[in-house]
Order: sequence, then structure tokens, then C-alpha cells
Amino acid sequence: MVKFSRPTLAALGWRIAADVNRTVGGGLASIELMRQAFSRTGWLRDADHALLVAVSRFTPGTNVLAYCAGVGWMAHGAAGVAVALVASSLPSAVLITLASAIVVRLASSPVVRLVLAAATLLAAGLVLWSAWALLRPHVLGSRRLWASSTVLVALALFLGLGWTPVRVLLVAAVWGAFLPPRENGS
Repeated sequence: MVKFSRPTLAALGWRIAADVNRTVGGGLASIELMRQAFSRTGWLRDADHALLVAVSRFTPGTNVLAYCAGVGWMAHGAAGVAVALVASSLPSAVLITLASAIVVRLASSPVVRLVLAAATLLAAGLVLWSAWALLRPHVLGSRRLWASSTVLVALALFLGLGWTPVRVLLVAAVWGAFLPPRENGS
């Protein structure tokens, strides 16, 4: 049986910083890491963990920050909350700030801009190629007039009336649902 104890402020801060800032994919993974570490060291009882999870899920905002604030409060009151919140948010905030500065600097590079422009053109070409692969059997097949007029109507709705692609696709789906089925071989 683990004896329950209270961590120092420094130990609390280091444990929270280590567990919150080494996970990717959401706060629940960080909360589970903290639960394991706090239970192993005797800093948190299972009933306290359950209460903190319930409260953190109930409060608006980021669950992991609410959980960390609760752990800090249980350990050292207001000072524990301050340490827990700084330990859980400052390292990632610094990392995001540095990454943003790098992206801004890279985005102003002519080489990077050229690569991004080429990637955009390539992506647009792939979309057009895929669209042609889907339309080709209809445009070149026996329903040439129907397919061509459908494409022109879709373009008119999209470009002429300013409809969103989702609205155009919805109209096309409804239109296609009322068309008679295509005969085999035609």
C-alpha cells in the first residue's frame, strides 16, 4: 500500500510539465500519465483522481488545465494552482511561439514560396485530373449531352450564382436521384 504524501511545489511542477508536455492527442492521455505518476508516488488517491476528472470534464475549457489546477489546489492551494498551470502550459506555449516564428521566416523565403506555389499547382492538377477521370465515361459516352449540360449547370450555379460547392453537390445528388437508371451497355 502506497503512503499518501504531499509533493513539494518544485516536484509538482516538474511532474506536471513532464506528463502534460510529452503527450499528443488530447488531455486525457496527459491526465492518465499524471494519474499513474501521482498514484505511484502517493500524491493522489483514486477517489481524488475521480473527483478531479469529473470536475475537469464538467468545467468549460481545456480539461487537462482544469485537472492540473485541481491537482495543484489539492497539493498546495493557490500556489499549487499557479505552479500547475505554468508547468502545464508554458513549455508548449514557448514551443508554439518558436514554431510560429520559424514558419513566418520560412514563408518569406522565395524558395519556400516557389515550392508552395508548385505544390498548389500540383494539387489543383490532381483534382482536375481526378474530375476528368470521373467525367470522361459520361462526357464521351452515350449520355454526352446530359453530362455536358450537367457540368455546365453546376459551373453556372457555382460561378454564376456564387453557390458553395456543398450546395452544388447537394443539388446534383437530388438531380441524380430522380434520373432513370443507366441501361447496361449504353
